[in-house]
Amino acid sequence: MALNYVWISFFLITFVVALVKLLGGDTEVFQNIVNSLFEAATNGATISLGLIGMMAFALGIMKIGERGGMIAIFARLVGPFFNKLFPEVPKNHPALGSILMNFSANALGLDNAATPMGLKAMKELQELNPNKETATNAQIMFIVLNASSLTLLPISIMAYRQEAGAAQPSDVFLPILIATFFSTLSALVLVAIYQKINLLDKTILAYLGVLSILVFGTLYYFNTLDQEQIGTISKVVSNVILFGIFVSFIALAAFKKINVYDAFIDGAKEGFDVAVRIIPYLVAILVGVAVFRASGSMDYLVTGVSNVVSWLGFDTGFVEALPVAFMKPLSGSGARGLMVELMNTKGADDFASRVACVIQGSTETTFYVLAVYFGSVAIKNTRHALPCALLSELVGVIAAIVVAYIFFG
Repeated sequence: MALNYVWISFFLITFVVALVKLLGGDTEVFQNIVNSLFEAATNGATISLGLIGMMAFALGIMKIGERGGMIAIFARLVGPFFNKLFPEVPKNHPALGSILMNFSANALGLDNAATPMGLKAMKELQELNPNKETATNAQIMFIVLNASSLTLLPISIMAYRQEAGAAQPSDVFLPILIATFFSTLSALVLVAIYQKINLLDKTILAYLGVLSILVFGTLYYFNTLDQEQIGTISKVVSNVILFGIFVSFIALAAFKKINVYDAFIDGAKEGFDVAVRIIPYLVAILVGVAVFRASGSMDYLVTGVSNVVSWLGFDTGFVEALPVAFMKPLSGSGARGLMVELMNTKGADDFASRVACVIQGSTETTFYVLAVYFGSVAIKNTRHALPCALLSELVGVIAAIVVAYIFFG
């Protein structure tokens, strides 16, 4: 229901704003809106179809992992922790392994690999769902944690900074890691409150302690390296780990005398079906975002926030990065474009540009994630998923701004 109201709001607000602009003499505003609407609809279908290849490959590899037993091994590794966070999922269920794979790919900054694995996890969770149109607690916990975007290696952000001429492209690495940690932690706490999960349980605290050590250990290690080493190690480590996982799936399945090729083909067939199924959901959210942006509503929102911040007497140095913060929950490519545009205009090492990079690396495309993941299993009632995801995203944005002031202000 929450997505329904948000989607309606996009169009109603767009119409009112455009009507005001038309009365003010802007005769092109409705033409721009209609053009963006059709373009977004085309892009939605194109993006979905573009996922077919990656979906087919990833689900093929996951099928090998299932039949060979590697997914079950992963599920057992995180079983004690995930059994507390996802109590309605049976112990050692394949969904737990798929969830871990998705979280790992996101943490390594490998978005293309994370999406197919996440859709695989949603499908497996849906098989346990007694009410097929209403999201379960497990699905909501998974999606909100997914949308909180825990990122250990923000490779793409550093690459964009290098292209924009930054003196030290990886200087945003530590701020992103800190901000995304707080975003993920807030997501976990918010959903746990809704679902009455005891986060003080000793098992949960133990795993969170290990995760904290991993995050801050990474912080400490990378803080001892120079900027060029950080970029090189980030790229190498993430891709070696990912490809190593794929090879381990194949090797274990071959050792167990599984027909690896047939398993891959069976999984790949599922990828095509999933990619086609998400088209209407993706088109819907992209069209809503496109008309909202084309009407100028986003610009008015940023201007309003800037005026309030100035009126309160706070520093407004971060305000120019806010379009990225507002756009990121709606469109990843849109936020990326705004970030690149800001770096090209102000310079990669400008404070606002750095804030934009930290926001881009520590938050997620919430509406896109919810539309695609819930759409892939035809969930209509998303319950508390959207408010929890948006609140954790807000925490991520606030953390990104505060951390940017600490490092660069």
